[in-house]
Amino acid sequence: MVVPLLSLHIKSLGASPTVAGAVGSLYGLLQLFSSTLVGSWSDIVGRPHCLLSCILFSALGYFVLGLSTNVFLFAVARIIVGIFKHTHSVSKVLISDLVSERERLLVIGHFNAASNFGFILGPMVGGYLTELEGGFYLTAFICASIFIFNAGLCWMLLSYEENAHGNEWVSSKKARTSPSAEATQSLQIKSVSHEAAKCRILTGSSWTAVVSMLKNLGSIASSDLWDVFLVRLLMSISVMLYHSNFVLALEERFGMKPKHTGYLISYSSTLGVAAGFLLGPIARLYRHNNYAILLRSTILTCLLLMLYSVSASIWTVILSSTVLAFSTTVGRTCISDLELTLGGNQASGTLIGIGQSVSAMGRIVAPLLSGIAQEFSPCGPPSLGVVLGFVAVLIMFFNQPRYCSDKDFKLKIA
Repeated sequence: MVVPLLSLHIKSLGASPTVAGAVGSLYGLLQLFSSTLVGSWSDIVGRPHCLLSCILFSALGYFVLGLSTNVFLFAVARIIVGIFKHTHSVSKVLISDLVSERERLLVIGHFNAASNFGFILGPMVGGYLTELEGGFYLTAFICASIFIFNAGLCWMLLSYEENAHGNEWVSSKKARTSPSAEATQSLQIKSVSHEAAKCRILTGSSWTAVVSMLKNLGSIASSDLWDVFLVRLLMSISVMLYHSNFVLALEERFGMKPKHTGYLISYSSTLGVAAGFLLGPIARLYRHNNYAILLRSTILTCLLLMLYSVSASIWTVILSSTVLAFSTTVGRTCISDLELTLGGNQASGTLIGIGQSVSAMGRIVAPLLSGIAQEFSPCGPPSLGVVLGFVAVLIMFFNQPRYCSDKDFKLKIA
């Protein structure tokens, strides 16, 4: 509800375009670094407590935003939100801990589809409220209230689970520490590391938490997951280049009014929600081979970006946007699942956090590349996206043996 209105509000506060751009970049930079730290922190203190903390601090950030009558308070609010607004990624890791590896892609797909409803309804509600007197401040307070409600719901569910299943958790933890548990599923091994780390924090000092976080980060930094994160970065930039000048390009190429372009964007977002519910049948079609799904969705995304770049008709643009809504949704979900699969016994929260940091890096780089590409042609940004996308395809193709062997190994021990 609030994000589309931020630029208008900071302008109304008297900020120059340079100051407004600096504050906007500050949020992206904070997300770049805090995603990894919050993800690693969730491995130490546990997902539910980390999620609850992120929700409460996000509520605080939006509350301060509702009080922002000057640029300083606006910047403080964006700093708080930039550091702690990782509820989506922490929730995703929590879900991955609760389901089996074969069900993870389907469940995360449904979770992303449900989240996308907010991107459809939020701008509509925020736009309506903004037309009221003091509408921005009202919208910010409503967002803060929603976060507080979610925090209360999370606290109630957490208390219920601890009261209802506390004894079962203790007994299961003891069972998993026995020598025979070393042959259990990788998700169980992750749960052991999470619970053991949590106990150490409860009995140790905060220094132990810092050391554990650094160990998690170091283990992933020394791993061979660089290609997976590079594919995520390239595809993030590629898709962001497509969106970067979408409204401007359609106006220059086809004379399409921004209002009609907005309808097309809402239409694509709605299709993205539908794509999230199709991940189950797609996974079954490919026998839960997430690498194969990701490779094909990436190739399809590149071809559709190329079609959009050379299209001479608005109907071709609508066709490419329709299928892109499906291919990009499937690709985003599969890359997250592939990170968790190839990560093995490493901390899943840290993995997801690093993945979000990589995406944040793409959000910083993409506007710069888009501006340079637009100097040559309105089709420059998506054309550059095609090139980066095919580089990602080549990386995946040359690393195919490792993906397949790791997947086969996972299925054997499961």
